[in-house]
Amino acid sequence: MRVMNADADPSAPRIRKLTLAVDEDRCTLRWLWPEQLEAVYVERLELNQMNENHVAEEQWGDMDHSGKGHSEAWTQGKLKLYTREEYKANNGYTDRITGFGAIQYTVYACQMHKDGPVLIRQQDEDNRGIASAGKADIRFAIRYKSGFFQKRKTVLITVTAEVPVPKEALCYVRKQGGVPLNKDDGTVYPFLSDFVPGKNEMPPVEVAKDDYVRLFFTDGPKYGAAYRLISD
Repeated sequence: MRVMNADADPSAPRIRKLTLAVDEDRCTLRWLWPEQLEAVYVERLELNQMNENHVAEEQWGDMDHSGKGHSEAWTQGKLKLYTREEYKANNGYTDRITGFGAIQYTVYACQMHKDGPVLIRQQDEDNRGIASAGKADIRFAIRYKSGFFQKRKTVLITVTAEVPVPKEALCYVRKQGGVPLNKDDGTVYPFLSDFVPGKNEMPPVEVAKDDYVRLFFTDGPKYGAAYRLISD
């Protein structure tokens, strides 16, 4: 399969006004079809896989408008060909959603050529939408240990997750004189390893006597769609 960037050809068909409707465990996608377009590719990408696919996503940038490059790492098992006739018969495209997290759907125009299908990649987000499959709880507890005459104290952080959580989803913020109110209210520190389901004891961290720590999402809109961050 070849990939073409829509910006390289202004006449290339584009998917417009994608909408998502979730009813219990079913998500129905509908969009405006360009004239004479007979098929699309529908991509499903679960939010907790987005970091794993970052390298594969960068491969898009390595492809020119003729589609040269290796797309297998990105496309294999993640794209479904869907025809206009199927769309009309089913009044849209319906997918089953289960478990926790957010699912990102992207619909790509597909042109059929004698040498194979061509996927049209567009830069805008008119062909993209996110559905929630329910949020998983991430609970965290912060304890402080210090001696009466010591100038520093030890921070003990425990994170208890319902599902696997990538380390990129969370950070901890240190602030002098009070508890941080948001991610930008202090100095931000990353976590060094992913979180497994169950209790995760973080390595102890030493801070000044009047420093305080709190956990936040690194990207609220992105990870807040998949998880609930709860302070114990």
